[in-house]
Formats: sequence, structure tokens, C-alpha cells
Amino acid sequence: MTEIRRVIVVGAGQMGNGIAHVAAAAGLEVQVADSSPDMLARARETIAKNLAREVAKGKRTEADSEAAFARIRWAGGPEAISEADIAIEAVPEDLEIKRAVFRALDAALPPGAILATNTSSISITKLAAGTSRPDRFIGMHFMNPVPVMALVEVIRGIATSDETAKAVEDLARRLGKTPLSCHDYPGFVANRVLMPMLNEAIWALHEGVADKEAIDGIVKLGLNHPMGPLALADFIGLDTCLSILRVLYEGFGDPKYRACPLLVKMVEAGRLGKKTGRGFYTYAD
Repeated sequence: MTEIRRVIVVGAGQMGNGIAHVAAAAGLEVQVADSSPDMLARARETIAKNLAREVAKGKRTEADSEAAFARIRWAGGPEAISEADIAIEAVPEDLEIKRAVFRALDAALPPGAILATNTSSISITKLAAGTSRPDRFIGMHFMNPVPVMALVEVIRGIATSDETAKAVEDLARRLGKTPLSCHDYPGFVANRVLMPMLNEAIWALHEGVADKEAIDGIVKLGLNHPMGPLALADFIGLDTCLSILRVLYEGFGDPKYRACPLLVKMVEAGRLGKKTGRGFYTYAD
């Protein structure tokens, strides 16, 4: 059985820095790899800020926070990685970008290392087929924001071994998460259910059924959701929502997954949500 002590996280964005945070806080040695120095700098700042917030809330001591941050090392792209027991990919939701990352990881890591993807919709089997270790390849889909959300979707490809699945489920529990398994279908479970709802809310805005505040308010108050669908889409990233919808549409061939033209237009305009400062709403910071 693989004992996971060293973790590489490839991609220092919103999901990657959250995964690095919880892994380091759980006592694992973590290396964060990203080809963008700016992304690495922002990740360092974000993790330090989030650890400090946990100290302020009494969730960990100052000493624990400092020790967790000290367990994180920083590197450039996948070519700069060192040895690890598992690599978790958290780069943009693009098949070719992910394939390139896994080619580099497959070549650099020892044969026993596990390759895990944080993809929210792309086929695990398809990604695994581009590596020499499909039996040690798995989906490990964290929810956003990673330090807060409890779920990890564990998705086995057609060749994923029982040993690999067990090791990843054990790792998720060590990170304080609840691993729940599902099969390798487009969007898995979480996004197969969520994205059509977000898309339908965008259609309602597009068709003038109500304004954005009313749509979000009705869902929050009427369905008891903590966040309205348009605000949630902004938080996830409208480009990510569009990518997932396109995977669902291509994978199932069902028109119910067709992305609303307003969503396409927003992405083309660069209004991607909170990360760019403007989506359905405007964000000062």
C-alpha cells in the first residue's frame, strides 16, 4: 500500500493553493509547481493569509500555522519537480494543457507515484491513457474553497487499481475531507447536477425573466442555498463553467447542456467573474 508523505501540486491558482494549504496543514511535505512566478507569489500570499485566518478563528495555533507554511516549497513548471508519492494536477480545465502536464509528471516521477487530477469534468480514462501508469491514475476532485469544503469526489478510470483508490481515499481523510466515489462520466456527479442549474439561471437572466439580484435572491431564499447561482458562477469562474458545460454537451450529446449564449459572450469579453473583477457582478478586489 502506498504511504503518501510527499505531495506535488501542479498549478498555484485558486484550487491548487487550497490543496497545498490543506496538505501542508495535515503534516505532509508539499511542493507547489507553476510556470508563472506571479501565480506562485499570489499563492504564497493566499496560503499565508488563510492560515492566519484559521489562527484568528482558533482552528490552529500560531506554531501549527508556521510549521504548515514551512512544509511548502515552491518551484517552476512540472520540469522543476522533485520526487513525490502523489502529484495532484490543478491547472486550467483544458484537455491539452492537462495532457502536457501529465506527460511531464509521468516522465519525472518514480513508477510507484500516483497521478491525480483535480479536473471537474474531463474523463479520467482519457487523461490516464496518455501516461504509462493508468493503474495509478485517478480523479481527486476537491470542492472550492478547498480549506472549507468537506467533499472530495474520487473518480476511478477504467484501469485505476484498488490500491490507488484506497491510497487516495485515505489521503483525503487525512486532509480532513470526506471522499465519495463515483464513476467516470462527464461532469461526474457534482458538476453534472450543478452546471445545468447555473446555466438555467443564466438563461433566465438572458431571457429577461428577472434581474440578477432577483434570480439569486429567489434561489437563496426559496431553495435555501447559501449563494445565488449567478454569484456562484462568478466565484467558480465563468470560463470554468463554460468549459464544464462543453464537456457535458460533447460527452452526452444532450441539448440540455448547451451553454447559454450570454455565458459564451461573457467569457469572450473576458468577464470571468471574481478572478477578473467582473462577471455578473463587479468586484472591487
